[in-house]
Amino acid sequence: MVPTDLRYTKDHEWVRVDGDQATIGITEYATTQLGDIVFVELPDTGRALSQSAVFGVVESVKAVSDLFAPISGAVTEANGALAGEPELVNAEPYGAGWMLRVTVADAAELDELLDPAAYDALIAEG
Repeated sequence: MVPTDLRYTKDHEWVRVDGDQATIGITEYATTQLGDIVFVELPDTGRALSQSAVFGVVESVKAVSDLFAPISGAVTEANGALAGEPELVNAEPYGAGWMLRVTVADAAELDELLDPAAYDALIAEG
């Protein structure tokens, strides 16, 4: 079962919103599909993200994949620990492996994301 306090994209990113701040990462399902993550490229603080636009790249032993913003907003923090320990994304995708923190530009965009039940159904389809 996926965490119930998050919203999800069809591309396997998650977002946790607390007030006007959001934390973004990729799901455990995504890490399983990618395999061991060896590099994460994230945007600089202050960069404006648009919903569904590419914000970075994750590289694993299997593939290089784009990361897509679940919501629009300005980057307030990138997880600097991932530069030296990209494997945190595999080990704790919903915890220490988070990728970005952003100031939410439009909370209504959350309604366009998958709720936990819908995301569970998506990954069950494989």
